Amino acid sequence: MNRNSSIAERIALLPPEERRTLLKGYSKDELKHLEYDWNFWVRENQKTPLGEWITWLLLAGRGFGKSRVGAEQIIKWKNEGYKRFTLMAKTPAEARDVMIQGESGILSCSPPWDMPLYEPSKRSLTWKNGALALIYSGENPDQSRGSQCEKAWVDELAKYRYPEAALDNVMLGLRLGDNPQIVITTTPKPIKTIKELLKAKSTVITRGNTYDNISNLADAFIQTVISKYENTRLGRQELYAEILDDNPNALWTRAVIENNRVIKLPDLVRIVIGVDPAVTSGDESDETGIVAAGRDAKGHGYVLDDKTLKASPDRWAREAVQAYYKWKADRIIGETNNGGDMIEFVIKSVDRNVSYRKVTATRGKVLRAEPIAALYEQNKISHCGYFSELEDQMCEWQPGDKSPNNMDALVWALTELFEVDDDSHFVNVRF
Repeated sequence: MNRNSSIAERIALLPPEERRTLLKGYSKDELKHLEYDWNFWVRENQKTPLGEWITWLLLAGRGFGKSRVGAEQIIKWKNEGYKRFTLMAKTPAEARDVMIQGESGILSCSPPWDMPLYEPSKRSLTWKNGALALIYSGENPDQSRGSQCEKAWVDELAKYRYPEAALDNVMLGLRLGDNPQIVITTTPKPIKTIKELLKAKSTVITRGNTYDNISNLADAFIQTVISKYENTRLGRQELYAEILDDNPNALWTRAVIENNRVIKLPDLVRIVIGVDPAVTSGDESDETGIVAAGRDAKGHGYVLDDKTLKASPDRWAREAVQAYYKWKADRIIGETNNGGDMIEFVIKSVDRNVSYRKVTATRGKVLRAEPIAALYEQNKISHCGYFSELEDQMCEWQPGDKSPNNMDALVWALTELFEVDDDSHFVNVRF
C-alpha cells in the first residue's frame, strides 16, 4: 500500500465484507458529511505542513491533486475563522475553470450547507460567515496591488508571464491578521521565482508526482498525458515534478533566455505574427503555433506573446488575427508546408485586410532553428516576460525529435524579422 494513501483509499482496499460492515456503522447524514471531510480523503503528502511557515510550496506533477489541495486549504482556513483571502491563477479563465468551478475547485469541494456565493462580475467568493475571497489574474499583476488578505492561494505560478511581479503583489497584500500564509500549487519550472522560493527560510516544501494519485485519474488522462511524457526528459518535470537542468543536446539554454529577459519593451519598428498550423484539427492533432515577435531600431529582437492553441482552423485563425491587431503587427507569417494555401484562406476569411505572407521551408527544421538559436547566444533576442510552454520546448527539443509548433512559429517569426545565413550573420533586416 502507498504510504501516502488516504483513509478512503485504505478502506477501499479492505475485503468487501469488512468494508460494508465498516460503512454500515455510519448514518446517511454522517456519510454525507464524510463526503466533504478532507481529513478522510487527504493523502499524507497533501496535508498542511506543521510548524511555522509563510509559504507552502507544493511542487507536484500533473494529476497529483494540487488544485484540490489549494481549494481545501482555503476552506480549512475559512473554517478556522480566517475571513480574507486572495486567489490568483494565470488567467481569469483558469481561475474560474480550475480554482473556482473546476472538479477540484472551491465550489466542488464545499459542502452544500456551506456553499460560498460566487459572483464573477465582482471576482469574489463570499461565505455565509462573511469570509471573502477576491480573485485575481497573473496576466495583470498590478490588479492585486493594494489588496489585503490574511491567507492566499496562488495556482500554477511557474506558468505566469510575470511570476515575480504577481507573487510580489500577493505577498505584499498579506498584511491582515497575525499569521500571514500563502499556498502555491504548481508544476515546477526552472524559473528564477521558483528557485528563490526554494531557498527562502520561510518556505516549506512538499513534493509529489502524478503516480501518487494514479488510482483517481481517468483513463483518458493516463492515455494522453502520461503516455505523452512517460520516459522523456520533460516527463521528469511534468510527471515527477523535478526541476530540470539544461538538456545538453538542445539548441537553447535557459540561462541564455533568462539573462536576456525583459519586462518592458522599447519602441519597436517591426512586429510579425508567426503561425505554424496543425495538419488536422481533431482531438489527436497538434497545436497550432502562434507567436508574436518584434524588432527595435538597433536590430534587437523581442518575443512578445505565445498564443499557441489546439483548435479548429477558424478558431486559430481568429486567434492569429486578434494577436495581429493587439500588437499592431505588420504582417502574419504562415508556414505553407503543412497547411498550403489553406492558412491564407482561413486568415483572410476572418479578416481580408490582414497583411499576410506565406513562407515555404526549403531547409530542414534543424537548419532553420540553428541560426535563430545562435542569435540568442549572441544576446540579440529577449523574451518580454515568461513563456512557460515555449521555453520548455526550446530548451528540451533536440535535433531528430519532432519539432513542436510553438517553437516552429517562433523560428518563422524571427526569421522573417532577421534574414540570417547559416552562420547567423545578418543578411538583411526586413522593413
